[in-house]
Amino acid sequence: MATAGRQQTATDKVRDAERARDELRDALKAAGVQLPSLGLDAASCAGPAPLALIDLGRCNVATARALTAALRSNEGKQGAAR
Repeated sequence: MATAGRQQTATDKVRDAERARDELRDALKAAGVQLPSLGLDAASCAGPAPLALIDLGRCNVATARALTAALRSNEGKQGAAR
């Protein structure tokens, strides 16, 4: 019985990571950024106690600059809210 409970927890972790990945992909898309390799790190999702890490992957220089610009434009909004 304990194994089934642990397996459900592992499955939940992976599903939660999938949702987080999808939310990040949507937020980046709204900011005009697409990380082509965004996904789950398969090795971290394996085993009875997965970490379920999100792999941001690799991107080209233009994408890195677009991501930097999106993050910097958000800095001003956060500073104004403080």
